[in-house]
Amino acid sequence: MNRPADGIAALLVENAVRGHPRARAFAAQGRRGLGILGVFLVAAMALVRPAAAAEDCLLVTELKTAQVVAKQGLCASRHSPASTFKIALALMGYDSLILKSATAPVFTTEPGLAEGQGAQKETWAGPQTPQSWMKNSVVWYSQVLTRKLGAEKFAGYVKAFVYGNENLSGDPGKDNGLIRAWLSSSLQISPREQVDFLRKMLKGDLPVSADAVDKTVALLKVPEEPAGYTLYGKTGSGFLQLNDGTLDRTRPLGWFVGWAEKGGRTFVFVRFMSLDFAVDEPLGLRARRQALMALEPVLRAQDR
Repeated sequence: MNRPADGIAALLVENAVRGHPRARAFAAQGRRGLGILGVFLVAAMALVRPAAAAEDCLLVTELKTAQVVAKQGLCASRHSPASTFKIALALMGYDSLILKSATAPVFTTEPGLAEGQGAQKETWAGPQTPQSWMKNSVVWYSQVLTRKLGAEKFAGYVKAFVYGNENLSGDPGKDNGLIRAWLSSSLQISPREQVDFLRKMLKGDLPVSADAVDKTVALLKVPEEPAGYTLYGKTGSGFLQLNDGTLDRTRPLGWFVGWAEKGGRTFVFVRFMSLDFAVDEPLGLRARRQALMALEPVLRAQDR
């Protein structure tokens, strides 16, 4: 049995089971006895619901060779980077010396910036450090940082990074790109471009200092170790923006991007997903779970 395919199929199953009620009745059977074919059949049943999975991508590449070791779904279309853009922002902040370390500077929020919803209100409250900014995905910290960078310097970094469509105009008619462009707004990037950006960062090919890269990397380590690999990554969650600038909260999107290291080998990955129905959690959390589920067999296969 092809283990990497099993892992990719498993992430599709979660979409199927969560997204289509009738698929739930078949989930246990598909996992217990039907094997890879049954797993895909369960996923396929969800497609009876029209456009349940709007777009889906899993892409894993080796850093040194750029070889694609796993690919599933559509990976060329651009979408809002949401909080995965914090990786680029950290590089800008450390390179410009606005950010100093994992614990400095401490920022407090300012009027007109993101406040968070639900549980975010508590985790975003009070002073924040670069470390807590990244861990808790504090949007207002990003906005304080871009204000300190200023529009010209901010745009210069985005252009130098060749980051997606490089569009920092923001929401239609609101002139808010400096604090909103990456938040379900004008700035868009594809899964392939996410991988290219991370590869350039890790290979030292971005126009920032090595110290900026090292300090950014330190903020991104996560506790999971799929197949014994040290893992780094960042989630992102958002919604489709309509032509009038409003967000369609029935069409969420989610990312988990990063890389895994072991024994001198590094694999860069991206998991993107979008749905055509509302869900009860930020979709980046689901993308993260599914990426971890898929990475275990994919990475294990590289050790053979």
